[in-house]
Amino acid sequence: MKFTAVFVVATLAVPVAVLAQDGPVVIRADTVFDGRGGTLTNTSIVVQGSQITRIDPAAQGVTYDLRGLTVMPGWIDTHAHIVQHFDRTTGKTPRRGDETPQQAALYAVENAYMTLVGGFTTVQSPGAELDKDLRDWIADGHVPGPRILTSLRAITDRTGTPDEIRAFVRQAVADGADVIKLFATSSIREGGGQTMTDEQIRAACSEAHAAGKRAMVHAQGPEGAKAAILAGCNSIEHGNRLTDEVLDLMAQRKMYFDPNFGLLLHNYLENRDRFSGGNFNDAGFAFMEKGIPIGIDTFKRALARNIPIVFGTDAVAGANGRNYEEFVYRVRDGGQKPMAAIVAATSTAAQSLDLGDKIGTIAPGFQADIIATDGNPLQDITAVRRVVFVMKGGKVFKNLATAASSRAKK
Repeated sequence: MKFTAVFVVATLAVPVAVLAQDGPVVIRADTVFDGRGGTLTNTSIVVQGSQITRIDPAAQGVTYDLRGLTVMPGWIDTHAHIVQHFDRTTGKTPRRGDETPQQAALYAVENAYMTLVGGFTTVQSPGAELDKDLRDWIADGHVPGPRILTSLRAITDRTGTPDEIRAFVRQAVADGADVIKLFATSSIREGGGQTMTDEQIRAACSEAHAAGKRAMVHAQGPEGAKAAILAGCNSIEHGNRLTDEVLDLMAQRKMYFDPNFGLLLHNYLENRDRFSGGNFNDAGFAFMEKGIPIGIDTFKRALARNIPIVFGTDAVAGANGRNYEEFVYRVRDGGQKPMAAIVAATSTAAQSLDLGDKIGTIAPGFQADIIATDGNPLQDITAVRRVVFVMKGGKVFKNLATAASSRAKK
């Protein structure tokens, strides 16, 4: 489906970006997290066009004064379904045929904008055809939103034989997919057992790599995760009940882990009456309730092994636009240190997307994706809920910094 003129209306419904200036932009800050675990103090970030050109405490001509706030790279959500939403009339997730393509597009634009002003300047959104047009419109500057990478669609055990899966991968890449997504196991609502065969998993991941793409694997249980690790795939998504054996294997191979243990399950349970059909039933919700402490335990065991953990939420309806809540769950319930959670959402996430030399770090040569929070997340993790400044690629999309900075200086 191609976007139509309906997006003219959509862009009028949200504030437009402040155009990047011809000359350098100077951002003054007294606390800057660089995205790699370091903290810069009393300095300025100099931006020219879409890039950071230098970090210079002596830079003159301050354009944005962010003193009193906490500055850091724009966050990266490595797993969010940015087009999913609740229907405005029924308050529930729409079923096929319940809405027009134009309505679906408008919901997607709304989610993209809310995600961006919530502090997320890049999102990997696996599995929706609409993602492609949304990605391209955002990249062209027609619609405000985060940088998007998408799989367009996903591979399951029903996709076919290994040869048919290879053909599926080639077609997805030809159609514009940035990443390949496969479901090695069933949903957590169905127990998370392995569904794809080892041969199907190997075919999907090897063909993805042959095409120069990464392969991200939905794997709730240990059997499917182990098969994906041995097949050389790139990341395990969810991994709710991974065993020590599988976690050790991930640590040995430095495989990225995207646990999605906090916001996802709580959002489903808090909105259980709004999700309907399929495995959204009493048994499914019971599996999710049981999965919360199991996921926390798995997360803690992964932390102890120094597995490269990235920041993904698996945001669906009800969670898009508040992706930052995953930080709170990770620190409060999972025991992750606040700076480690921020690094997971910045430089580590960027590396997992093969964008580690472009985004996720505040340093010369990187994209000027810069945000600021009212409060320091190292002292109070809930400060992530108070994003007051958002710059993406050198353009400012949100600036409530003056009032917040003034309050912080008092």
